Amino acid sequence: MATEPRLALQQLIAALERHFEAMSSKRSEDDPAVSHAYEVLKDSFLDYEEAVDERFEEWLPFELADNEEESD
Repeated sequence: MATEPRLALQQLIAALERHFEAMSSKRSEDDPAVSHAYEVLKDSFLDYEEAVDERFEEWLPFELADNEEESD
């Protein structure tokens, strides 16, 4: 579900800001707010990447890191 690239970019920037705020105010190592912000950020990144690819046929110069726990 690709959106307009500009809208996807705005959502990615907002997700980055929310993730930063969650990290800087976390209450514990396993704060669920940080985990939620991470998931929103990941989804926003993927939406932006898809929107850029569909509209401009371009790729971003980075990709998501593999989580070792998920690959076990």
